[in-house]
Amino acid sequence: MNMKAVSVHIVTYNSGDDIIDCLQAVVAQDYPIERMVVVDNASTDGSADRVREWYRGMEAQQQEAAFQKGPMISQTGDQLSKAERHNSDESAGNPLMEKHPVVRHYITLPGLTLIENTINTGFAPAHNQAIAATDTDYVLVLNPDLELAPDYVSRLVAVMEADSRIGSATGKLLLKANPALLDSTGLRMNRARRAFDRGAGEAAALGPDSGTVFGVSGAAAMYSRRMIEDISVEDEFFDGDFFAYKEDVDVAWRAQLFGWNAFYDAEAVGYHERGWKTAGRSGKALFIRRISYINRYKMLYKNEPARTLLPTLICSLPYEIAANGYMLLREPQLLKAWTTFWSQRKELRRKRRYIQKRVKQREK
Repeated sequence: MNMKAVSVHIVTYNSGDDIIDCLQAVVAQDYPIERMVVVDNASTDGSADRVREWYRGMEAQQQEAAFQKGPMISQTGDQLSKAERHNSDESAGNPLMEKHPVVRHYITLPGLTLIENTINTGFAPAHNQAIAATDTDYVLVLNPDLELAPDYVSRLVAVMEADSRIGSATGKLLLKANPALLDSTGLRMNRARRAFDRGAGEAAALGPDSGTVFGVSGAAAMYSRRMIEDISVEDEFFDGDFFAYKEDVDVAWRAQLFGWNAFYDAEAVGYHERGWKTAGRSGKALFIRRISYINRYKMLYKNEPARTLLPTLICSLPYEIAANGYMLLREPQLLKAWTTFWSQRKELRRKRRYIQKRVKQREK
């Protein structure tokens, strides 16, 4: 059997409370993971140190298991320095390892690449770093506050291998705090070009069946390398100018324009802590709200084909009047986000030309 290589990419920013549970679920997958790539965006809570310490402990426990039970296939983190690996006995009594006991059923410990940025580059640029650091057939983009069921990866790989036009896939994401409720079953976009997580907050028992969707949430998204290479713009899969928020919607739209399909598998399950989206507007920093707001317009400018521009404007006009009218009266500081749009207009125009040229070529 020709096993396709899979890497798991995680971006951390002060994610110390969640990252170990997330990684533990990754090594517990029933499908072999070739490499885990963790990109830390200048966390101040020791997230990178926790990852490093956890991995040393996992190496030590695998070596002990190999000694006790005989040879095991072992693929360890060759990109960790020798200094970081020595004296594995230090992991004994480690509270992190006691809280997260080793998963005994795996044969291969995935390799680890830990990239530590000196500044917070943002979700999108950091994931582009991770993608550039691997060459696997499939890439699972994973949030650090999400835990996967053991068959999550194997189910999605099987779905994508069965249909070469599926470039992205996701499973049923449930709220970790209340697994009876859905977090996301993929992305949907309405005619006004507003994107939503399908089923968010609805009863999980009444969730949709498996099938094609507009796109997949970046919280636990499997992407094929073939699609990554096909739809990247200026060597970027995620638009680095987005920093964070709506970058997964942008990718989903671009992929659809380029002829790729996205799939939702209801049998693949993940549990999401879900951060900022569960808070009210007052609970979100102005910086975050500005980015989320303006990224929608960047996405529209790049991806909306000329032939559908007028219908989209007509459909979105009531929303635009209401939303921007509210902001003008209640949150005028949010509209300053347009300064970033205008400062990046040359780059946006260049990207639009490339995307629309590719779309026209596909349609011939």
